[in-house]
Amino acid sequence: MDRPSSPAEPFRFAAAGPAGVLVLHGFTGVPFSVRPWGLALHEAGAEVVGPLLPGHGTRWEDLASTRWEQWRDAAAEQVSALRERHDVVVVCGLSMGGALALHLAAQLPVDGVVALNPALSLVSRTARLAPALHRAVASVPGVGDDISLPGVTEHAYPRTPVAGVAELGRFMTVTRRMLPAVTAPVMVLRSQHDHVVSDASHHHVLRRAGGDVELVRLAESFHVATLDREADVVHARSARFVRELVAGRNPVTGRPLERTGGAR
Repeated sequence: MDRPSSPAEPFRFAAAGPAGVLVLHGFTGVPFSVRPWGLALHEAGAEVVGPLLPGHGTRWEDLASTRWEQWRDAAAEQVSALRERHDVVVVCGLSMGGALALHLAAQLPVDGVVALNPALSLVSRTARLAPALHRAVASVPGVGDDISLPGVTEHAYPRTPVAGVAELGRFMTVTRRMLPAVTAPVMVLRSQHDHVVSDASHHHVLRRAGGDVELVRLAESFHVATLDREADVVHARSARFVRELVAGRNPVTGRPLERTGGAR
């Protein structure tokens, strides 16, 4: 179960318990980067699904022609399927996947969100030029493998399509505006040494989300914390978050919680 045929292979770890968890990879990444996270949540008793998002896991050129709505629609289908099988649905995500988790929680019946270094603002200032630059420059060096552990790879694209960066920028703008509609409990896991996503990202969530938000800092990890020195912290805190929801408690406040779930 923990040996995929390729890094891009989606995963589903079935379980009959009350919790279903969707785990989303990041921009230019693949399910491999969040697979250990998914396994840990499955070991805690949840069904866990990790899809390959459109435009990913093939060639970077495919991401250049992918629209952000395709990422949203693919993930939303998984939320709907999990909702049919489980009483509690949680969406977890790394980077763009974390922002996508928040986006879904603003629109769909989601009971909780775990966002790991959610991409709502990027470190690179030149990324803002992508809407104009992509007509002249097709790609730039890849943004993957921001990991402090030597020799570890997330198997992201070696090149980043500039048109894809422009699309990511549009997605981030839309998602920032939707944060007040996120009323489900949120846990943000934030790496201290992140060279991809800026601190403005988690500040947006803390200031604008419509529900309770907990911030957990990761002092020793870079951006891809699922494969870094504090992966065990990510696993343990996420599993506890899901268990609290299953027990009918708000994971942020500890108080009893009615399952209103996001936009329901």
